[in-house]
Amino acid sequence: MKPLRISPEQLREYARFFYALKDPLRLRILLALVQAGEMTVTELTRAVRVSQPLVSWHLGRLRAAGLVQVERDGRIARYSVAVDKIRRLLSSFDELLATISSEEK
Repeated sequence: MKPLRISPEQLREYARFFYALKDPLRLRILLALVQAGEMTVTELTRAVRVSQPLVSWHLGRLRAAGLVQVERDGRIARYSVAVDKIRRLLSSFDELLATISSEEK
C-alpha cells in the first residue's frame, strides 16, 4: 500500500473537525442548531439545558473548528451551522476513504 498524500493543512482541518465532534454536548448543540436553523446563546442554553458559560465555551470550540458561524446584530449573536464547510470536509474525507478502499482491492 502506498502512503497517502494528505497535506499538513488538511490533516489539521480533519483533526479540528473530529476533535470538535468528540464531545456529546457539542453534538447536542449542533443538532439543536440544525433543527432551529439559528439560535442565540440564551436559546441554546434552554435547548440543551446547561449553563450559559458552558454553552459559550463549547460554541467557541465549534467556531474554532469552523463548524458554526455567528452573525451579530448589535449585542445579539445568532449562531448557525456552517453547512457548506461541513459538507466540504465530509466530502473530502469520503474521497480519502474511497482512495483507501480502492487501494485495498
